[in-house]
Amino acid sequence: MAVARELPISSADRTGAPGSGEAGEDAAALAERHLIQPWPLAGSIGAEARSPIESGDGIHIVDGQGNRLIDGPAGMWCVNLGHRRQELAQVLYDQAMQLSYNTPWYTMNTASALLAERLAAHAPGDLSHVFFTTGGSSAVETALRFMQFMNNVRGRRDKKLILSRGGAYHGSTYLSASLNGRPRERDWMDGADALVVKLSSPDPFRRPAGMTVETFADFLVDEFSETVERLGAERIGAFVAEPIQASGGVVVPPPGYLKRIRALCRAHDILYVSDEVVTAFGRLGEVFASGEVFDLDPDMITFAKGVTSGYFPLGGTMISERLLSELRKTNNPDALFGHGLTYSSHPIGCAVALKNLDLLEGGALDHARSVEPYFQARLKELEELPLVGEVRGLGLMACIECVADRESRDPLQLDKDVGRRIDAHCQELGLLVRPLINMCVMSPPIIISREQIDAMVAILREGISRTMDDLRREGVWRG
Repeated sequence: MAVARELPISSADRTGAPGSGEAGEDAAALAERHLIQPWPLAGSIGAEARSPIESGDGIHIVDGQGNRLIDGPAGMWCVNLGHRRQELAQVLYDQAMQLSYNTPWYTMNTASALLAERLAAHAPGDLSHVFFTTGGSSAVETALRFMQFMNNVRGRRDKKLILSRGGAYHGSTYLSASLNGRPRERDWMDGADALVVKLSSPDPFRRPAGMTVETFADFLVDEFSETVERLGAERIGAFVAEPIQASGGVVVPPPGYLKRIRALCRAHDILYVSDEVVTAFGRLGEVFASGEVFDLDPDMITFAKGVTSGYFPLGGTMISERLLSELRKTNNPDALFGHGLTYSSHPIGCAVALKNLDLLEGGALDHARSVEPYFQARLKELEELPLVGEVRGLGLMACIECVADRESRDPLQLDKDVGRRIDAHCQELGLLVRPLINMCVMSPPIIISREQIDAMVAILREGISRTMDDLRREGVWRG
């Protein structure tokens, strides 16, 4: 596939844009007075201005100082086809001029029906229906509420427990956030703790000392079986898992582990929910990774982010025909699934997603698969640096995990802001990084070329090297 051409960004494009010159200073002051940012700290909530991004083009963004940076995280795992794609912007405009909105309560739009058909053709197994949402959190929330509704209709009102895992991230709504298993995330936030049971993280890098990856997979499967036996399958409604734990540090599970868990879920009538908010729409080279990459046929798949390449907020929950057929045969035909969103099946979002699929199917998926081995191999070279404990990943997503020393693998001995330090150096050099405590996550637009991968890795190497020099000079690390 030919990599999408990046349109030149002229100085005229930047004039008066948010984040440029005096306008940027005004925006920062306004933000500090009026804007509440996501994930704020109590000490700065409602009084914080973050780094402005002025524009984007292809795999690059331009910051408030006019610096051109490689967009290492692709926004938030989502700008899969890159910034400033005229095809996507044009469809957004055209649909808005034709139909900007319709109520999903008692009307529908054509784009949503067409998109549902297209997605069903790509989904594994009998996942032939979709409920559209506004993003990933609401997609996971929908899956969980559907599980609760279904068990109520089936007369199994106690079958509501949800199995999740350490290191997981599933969203910010009440139920979805209750599944999260990342450190520090729930220290100050309430959740539906009585409904959620956490299993171990499937992170091979953090497996017990002396345990092989194969034995670690057995341990995870045994833990699942023991948990079902202890709690009772009649009380467990769903198991929710990202095929790769994205925000948990791009954790690639042991081979075969997910498929074995899927078999146990089926044996115990536990719904398997595959959270593909990050891994779908090209991130792993497929529209959905569950079937093509992991050989899974889940009961539900949740998605968002790359479905529109970030050009419009849209998500969804793919649901098995088997489950819907069971509901249609129920003795409670008037039972109401009292769940919906004002912007469900939004015509603009669905129209953009259709064009996004056209571009993915038209060459972007092939390109992603072709550059994946190069992307992973070049990043793996960073393990030569003594600060780097492991580089891991799959497709076009990867994590560089930094450790105090490779023997202990303990990140807590190291400056917890090492990821931010690396990101700061990389931004000076022309790359935006997603820092996660002691880790740096990379998930660039899937249209990235080999030459651009080379540039990204070179900047990362220099940014990590400068960080090592800083840590040595400050006496907090002697690697």
